[in-house]
Amino acid sequence: MDQTGLHCIKNIAVIGAGIMGPGIAQVFAAGGYQVKIWEPEEMNRAVAARRIMDGLKLFETQGTISSKEAGDTFERIEFSQSLEEAVQDVELIMEAIVEKEDVKRTFYKELAELIDEKVIVASNTSAMNIFEIVPPKLLLQQLIVHWYSPAQLVPLVEVVKSDEAPQAMADAVIRLLKDCGKAPIQMKKFIRGYVINRLQQCLNREIFFLLDNGYCTAEDIDYAAKMSFIPRAMVLGLCKKIDFGGVDTTINNFKNHSYTLPPDTELPETLKKMEKDEAFGIKSGKGFYDYSNVDMSDLLEKRDRQLVEAYRLALNLIEDPV
Repeated sequence: MDQTGLHCIKNIAVIGAGIMGPGIAQVFAAGGYQVKIWEPEEMNRAVAARRIMDGLKLFETQGTISSKEAGDTFERIEFSQSLEEAVQDVELIMEAIVEKEDVKRTFYKELAELIDEKVIVASNTSAMNIFEIVPPKLLLQQLIVHWYSPAQLVPLVEVVKSDEAPQAMADAVIRLLKDCGKAPIQMKKFIRGYVINRLQQCLNREIFFLLDNGYCTAEDIDYAAKMSFIPRAMVLGLCKKIDFGGVDTTINNFKNHSYTLPPDTELPETLKKMEKDEAFGIKSGKGFYDYSNVDMSDLLEKRDRQLVEAYRLALNLIEDPV
């Protein structure tokens, strides 16, 4: 801790260099922090290094950072040969390993023997209640810090602390995230899916009801969403939109049962067919759309460029709210 009694974070370990780890490491390094990444698979380490370089190059081409800043950021990242080496002399450990309970249990059991009680431990778990998985001794320092992909582009990070962890630890991580240009929120308590994944799952349930019953196409849904509530939400959000539309209108909608939820199903028919066809999205060359003749690197680079522009506009609007 520093002289004010607040946790001072200077060195960070990112555990896992799969889908999320490289972007998280890039964010912290860009914020000026020393970052050590531990990833046991050599191929994953090589891929992660390339992804970080590509991510920095995007910001450079967008004019967000200079060539020197990109180089300095990359220099602040190193890959460790072992977990013990990665967590030595760090103040924050950011776990982003595979979402398998047995793997996480094994990892945290090993980690508990390597660190002291002053180190803040955070998990990027998407759905697991990590507080029921870690050894009891870690609950005094355990948080969930849930990022969205791509981590280096999406501002939102959801933070949840264990009941046993002091608020000062959550405060320190929230300050750190803000210093790195992120937009964190702290949830009052854990719930599976946090905020945005729960909202997205509600949308998914409706999407597949509309598709399964032939009301419209996937293209129709995407076009309608882009031309209505998604840009509106950049200005009003969701709860303020209700204020502007009239809370009494929403009350009457509930009272009049003007909307009925689709029935819950184990797996929508649309997804059953996609599973059978192995139409798993860009990774397989086909999902709702056909990507068979698309260069994946170009597609991802275009997505990232457009996300930069979209979030830049969103942040400008947030700074001058309605």
